[in-house]
Amino acid sequence: MNRIDRTFAELKERKQPAFIPFLSIGDPDLKTSVDIIKQLEKSGASMVELGVPYSDPLADGPVIQRSSMRALKKHQVSIKDVIQVARQARSEGCELPFILFTYYNPVLQFGLNKIFTLLQESDISGMIIPDLPMEEDAEVRKLADEHGIHLIPLVAPTSNDRIKRIVSRASGFVYCVSSLGVTGTRTEFHSGIDDFLKTVKESTSLPIAIGFGVSTHEQFARFAGICDGIVVGSALVRQVEEALPLFEQEETRPQALMQIHHFVTQLIG
Repeated sequence: MNRIDRTFAELKERKQPAFIPFLSIGDPDLKTSVDIIKQLEKSGASMVELGVPYSDPLADGPVIQRSSMRALKKHQVSIKDVIQVARQARSEGCELPFILFTYYNPVLQFGLNKIFTLLQESDISGMIIPDLPMEEDAEVRKLADEHGIHLIPLVAPTSNDRIKRIVSRASGFVYCVSSLGVTGTRTEFHSGIDDFLKTVKESTSLPIAIGFGVSTHEQFARFAGICDGIVVGSALVRQVEEALPLFEQEETRPQALMQIHHFVTQLIG
């Protein structure tokens, strides 16, 4: 059974939402990314999105863009490096499901067959490609299915017909984008968000998760009652950014990880 499916089933029994953090891998370095993943598991994460740094990240707001650029500039982090981080975290005892979050160009350059074989071998359960249109995903979807990898779609508040078409092809869970535009923390969400989530829920039996903008405990609690999962990206990546000076010194690394722990426990309550 895919780890994502098992995790959502266990959480459903406990009537708990999944907390799904997004992490820019390689910021500040690959070893620290492994340590942060392990800390997130201890702090209450249900699964984790592993972000592949990319030079032209269309869906990402300024916080994640800065993080990506640091990882690329300092370490030239590649898709292979990100997968290696997942393997290392797993070898050090992490049991969380891993989801690779990557733009399409790095996947094409790596090779479709090659990447899905490597994902399967590396015990990575899912993949999100934010710039892969539904109209062009047939080959990717076929390979994902063959290798037991969930290709998780992003669904934005567009027409009901388009929402239903995207959702009908979903696998693993449906990632509902809280608003049109890029990632980033928000003080409020658009007025039609509840109707949008209701439409998605009525269109699928899969779990639904919401992301793009959740940054506070109040927002987390608001969506915990109506969604099966909540993705937190920019707010967490900002915590890593603020802790960068602490990560630089070996003696202050535990303090940096503790800051992340406190942020997560306050967020999920």
